[in-house]
Amino acid sequence: MTREHPRPLLQPTDDFDWIIGSDEPGAAQRLAQETSWALLDRVREGADPAVVDRVVGLASGSGIDDIAELWAGESTHSLAGVLWRLYLLRRVVAGDAEGSAELFRRGVAVAVTIDPVVAGVAEPVTPLGIAELCDTILRGAFTGDLGDALDRAASYCRIMSLGSADLADARDELDDAHAAHLTTRALRYQTLAQELHAGARRWRDGTLA
Repeated sequence: MTREHPRPLLQPTDDFDWIIGSDEPGAAQRLAQETSWALLDRVREGADPAVVDRVVGLASGSGIDDIAELWAGESTHSLAGVLWRLYLLRRVVAGDAEGSAELFRRGVAVAVTIDPVVAGVAEPVTPLGIAELCDTILRGAFTGDLGDALDRAASYCRIMSLGSADLADARDELDDAHAAHLTTRALRYQTLAQELHAGARRWRDGTLA
């Protein structure tokens, strides 16, 4: 039985207010599972660089709307959910590469963990470099070990969370509203980091749906 699904609204980068997670079972969930596994299997089996480039490039074009419609409501218990989060990170950079690069630079400067090494990015950190990093992470999900790609994305998110918090502190005395917005963004990146790390663990133990 065909079911109508509303097309999710992609918020502007400045808002970063996507709500990820769904408690609606049924056809939509099965379709999300089937399409995500079919895409992963097809790309891995073919290993055609041109195909991989097209799949990664969906994050920068109108194809992201189709991905969102299928996968945006899925949790990190599913392949669709973790792949959507990887696409989401790339989409955010596509919307504001300069701002993303600034947050990453700030995050690296205050990080006291190995996250900058795990995430990896060419120095100096530039908007192009951040976009290429996200492409590399997303490409790794289809051509390498998905668990490693998810852990790398989690490290990226932790760095972005630190950068957002650091910039919030710097803006606190100048613009309370902007500082509060950046603090919220820091929390969202931290949540994404936790979700991606959990997805990596499920991939490795074979419990990713």
